[in-house]
Amino acid sequence: MEYRVLGRTGVRVSPFCLGAMMFGAWGADLAESRRIIDVALDAGINMIDTADVYSQGESEEIVGEVLGRRRDDIVLATKFHNRMGPGPNQRGNSARWLIRACEDSLRRLRTDHIDVYQIHRPDPDTALDETLTALGRLVDQGKVRYIGTSTFPASTLVEAQWLAEVRHLPRIVTEQPPYSLLSRGVEADVLSTCRRYRVGVLVWSPLSGGWLSGKWRADGRELQSSRADRVPGRYDMTLPHNQRKLEAVEELAKLAEGAGISLLHMALAFVLRNPAVTAAIVGPRTVEHLTGQLGALDVTLTDDVLDRIDEIVTPGTNFGWSDVWAPPMIAEPALRRRPVAP
Repeated sequence: MEYRVLGRTGVRVSPFCLGAMMFGAWGADLAESRRIIDVALDAGINMIDTADVYSQGESEEIVGEVLGRRRDDIVLATKFHNRMGPGPNQRGNSARWLIRACEDSLRRLRTDHIDVYQIHRPDPDTALDETLTALGRLVDQGKVRYIGTSTFPASTLVEAQWLAEVRHLPRIVTEQPPYSLLSRGVEADVLSTCRRYRVGVLVWSPLSGGWLSGKWRADGRELQSSRADRVPGRYDMTLPHNQRKLEAVEELAKLAEGAGISLLHMALAFVLRNPAVTAAIVGPRTVEHLTGQLGALDVTLTDDVLDRIDEIVTPGTNFGWSDVWAPPMIAEPALRRRPVAP
């Protein structure tokens, strides 16, 4: 297993981070989750990412129960922000809520500290320095080692770095953006911003919610996903942008076949090749899903394949994204590709 340094922390993590979103009511039961974690750890994966909102706390409970004495061998990450109860203040990024949310996560995870505590989404109603100050208190108390963000725009990441410097607040050390062959918008500014500030990047949905699993093809079969009930627009084939996405999947599948690899492996290898990316979060629902993904770690995409990918899906774009200016991350392929060791 190749381990990569997580931003400026000096902590080394595997290029795959085990995502626990599908543990609990949303997917795998306790027994299957235990098998998935065992296989992941045996394969050398040393980071697990979850969130309080995943199955309303059940995912954290499963992770805490299964890890047991192996807790200290794992870089454990979780998140707060989403609604966790009926009260108007049982969500968000306020100090009042996040300190309680942290205590709740510590209890469910059966640990005395969280390695990476992440703001799940920006909160326009809460000043960023309010959130960072409260997170700093948790760091000072030893309950949190590092803090991070998820799906933050580049401008807010820059603001967080500025606040850390002028207000002497903890520095954001990780960002979790959505990134895949079909969702390349973060190449325009988020990934380059993370590189500038040495922020570790843990990408979520590298298989685009199943679109790049290799099972969805334009052959007349009905496209289905266990996540469709939560985010139906992502899978609604009556929407023109999803039709365009399916056409791109067909082209990408042909490219992978020509390169002698699976579409799934090509998709995972693609995100790991970007020099800004530290790790890809894989969120299997079964052991078979996980073992099928591990082979991507042995895949290195050639420049010819990467050039063809750029022709199929324009760098720095999402489906429906409209460019007005091509930042260097889009215009220069070398900036998107991790050098291959000789």
